[in-house]
Order: sequence, then structure tokens, then C-alpha cells
Amino acid sequence: MKILVSGTAGGAGWPEPGCRCASCAGLPSGHRRPFELVADGVARFPFDDPPSGYRACAGGLGLVGPDGSGLLCLPRGRPVPVDGPARYDVVLIDLLDRPERLGELRRAGLADDRTAVVAVGLDHRVRSEEELARRLRLWGARAVPDGTVLETGRTPGARAVPDGTMLETGRAPRTRPGDGGPASAPGRALLLGGSRSGKSAEAELRLAAEPYVTYVATGPSGAGDGEWAARVRAHRDRRPAHWTTVETADLVSAIGQATAPLLIDGLGTWLTAVFDEHGAWEGDRAPVRERCDELVAAWRRTPVRLVAVSDEVGMGVVPATSSGRAFRDALGRLNERLAAESEYVALVVAGRLLEL
Repeated sequence: MKILVSGTAGGAGWPEPGCRCASCAGLPSGHRRPFELVADGVARFPFDDPPSGYRACAGGLGLVGPDGSGLLCLPRGRPVPVDGPARYDVVLIDLLDRPERLGELRRAGLADDRTAVVAVGLDHRVRSEEELARRLRLWGARAVPDGTVLETGRTPGARAVPDGTMLETGRAPRTRPGDGGPASAPGRALLLGGSRSGKSAEAELRLAAEPYVTYVATGPSGAGDGEWAARVRAHRDRRPAHWTTVETADLVSAIGQATAPLLIDGLGTWLTAVFDEHGAWEGDRAPVRERCDELVAAWRRTPVRLVAVSDEVGMGVVPATSSGRAFRDALGRLNERLAAESEYVALVVAGRLLEL
């Protein structure tokens, strides 16, 4: 199948006419046109009534061509379909709307390493083309210009350029955090930030398109504290439904037993629990140092992709109590040691990423 993607934006285009948001204001008019697709010059999306030789599936979102190749278009707000071919050769998906839908497709085997995943429905939900490209590298997807033709079965290696150039149906290389390497290589990312900086949201975004993720929550459940419980609920509601959640302060075991990507949120609450467990606020702090040593060793050994969130505690006022100062110093030292063992480290400030 030859798939002409005439437009790659959302329904209003990108930039959206008359919109003065920072995303739209930085782009020329008509930068990306509203999404439009036609396969082999005869089957136009949505595939409600395809011509002879083609078979519609997934409620008109999918198409199987005469050569047996499968195409899926997944617009904003549509769930992952349950009917259709066993896998798709090409997936065009709005990844700015719940990127975890790509993880669901991969988990179900509908998209694999040979599937070309192309982001469409692009608009001002992302602040720039550069930020879009960063996210797509993390998710193993790509963006193409308006007018690109995707052809199933072509030799991998071709590049997409505008106005009818062919693009092979080979999946974009998935990256390990921040370095452009393959996803099969170990990748450890440490995200630092202050309160409400956006560090947890960034951590979740990095793993959103993975088929399997274990989320390790190290904080208390919030029983008896309504405000904390509300925070916990907000984090739970934001996570993809297919992720596994483990609530534990035994990070060494969680890391050592992991077989899928791991998200740890966060190291500050873990260290608080360690101080509590060993009575170290006013007592002997040697056990805390030993637990930190064990965590650093586990972090160094892990073969799985690992993203952890930690509080940056060295920029505020000096704590008024000795226990507060001890905690600040212990977390600062732990952050420094883990950063030294990480392929990627960044500081998140006001939702923006500053690579370190």
C-alpha cells in the first residue's frame, strides 16, 4: 500500500488560525494542515466504504490492503480497537492525546518493532516542533511532513521529506533516556526538581508508550491526611491503566527483580521512610548510609530502563533543625551519587527540562 498523508495536524491545523498561544505564534501560517489520508489513491480515511480488494476494520479506523498489509489511524479520543489484523504495518496516531495508547497497542502485539508509528493530529498541545521531536524519540515514533507517502514493504533506511517522497514502514529507533541509543541498552534517568515542578509528569511521559511499566510508589498512602491522600489520588489517576503499581520502600528488591521499565517516585519519600524505619532523625544514621549504599549498587547493576524522581533540596534555606539538615545532606549526597551512575540527568523547573 502507498499511503499519502496530505496533512498531519489536528482539525484546525497547526498553527490554529487566530490562536495567539506561544506554540501557534511561533509557527508560519499553514505549517501543518489538518489530517488527511488516502491509501493507493482510492481509499480515503475514515475507511467506511473501501473499494473492492480492501477490507475495513476497527470501526473504520483500520484498513487491510490487497497485499495484506494493515493500516490503523487512531485519532484523538478513540480507544485502542479490539478487532482487526493481528498486527499493523503502519500506525498513524494522535500521541498528544494519551500517548499510553501506543503502549497498549504494543502490549497487545498490534504494533511491534516492524511497525511504522507516525504521529498525527499535531497541534498546540505541544509547545514546539523541537519538543514534539524530543517526545517522539522517547516513544519510538516519528513525525513526517505534510505530503509524505508511506509505502509498506520498502527497504528500511529511507528518510521522509515533503511532497510525495517515500517513507519505509520500519519503526523509528526507540531511544534510551536522552542519549539517542537503542532501547535495548540499559538506561537510567534521574529527574530532579522542587515541589510542583513537573518532575513526576515528565517521568511518566518518558515511559508513556512502553507496553509494560512498573510504577514504584515510595510514599505513604495518605491515610488520615486528606491533603496527601488527594495528591496520591491525582498521581494514580494520571498513570496509564495498564501499568503495574507497587507500593514499597524496598527499592533494592524492586530494582533487582525488575524485568520491565521501572519508574520510581520518589527518592525523597523513600529516604524519609528509611529515616523513620531506623529512628535516624535523632539517633544513629549509619543504617541510613548503608541503605543508600545498597540502593546505589542496585542502581548501578540494573539492566532495565529506570526513571527515578527526586527532590532537589540544595537551593532553599538551611533547615532550622539538625534532623532537617541531616535529611537534606543525605538526599543531596544520594542524588549526586545516583546522577554519577545515570545516563541521563535533568532538572525540571516550571515544567521545563534542563539537562545536566
